[in-house]
Amino acid sequence: MNVFGIGTDITETSRIEDMINKHAEIFLDRVYTLAEQEYCGIRKAAGQHYAGRWAAKEAILKSMGTGWAKGIHWTDIEIINKMGGAPQVFLHREARSVCDQKGIGEILISISHCKEYATAFATALFKKDDS
Repeated sequence: MNVFGIGTDITETSRIEDMINKHAEIFLDRVYTLAEQEYCGIRKAAGQHYAGRWAAKEAILKSMGTGWAKGIHWTDIEIINKMGGAPQVFLHREARSVCDQKGIGEILISISHCKEYATAFATALFKKDDS
């Protein structure tokens, strides 16, 4: 597969934790899918996991070449961990439509976080050529 685009992001964990503390469910429901909330919410360092997914969504949009344009919402991008723990990208609604229009078949994501920061790197890949 050929690379369509790459994206990276870094965010302060405390920034995301402050948003959660200040806005609670309103913020969580606007930014994270129910599955993401269930995954992050039970973690000992939940703020780090939420920050990691925030950074991942930002990196994914950069790899798509769109930013927050074209009517894409936070919850149109979902990060679910595979059985072995590796994060996997699932696109919904407008994010899926934009990728289909651009010929993007898959987006790979890597997420890292610590007490202070979370970072992510995304690689958008063209759809496989069936010829």
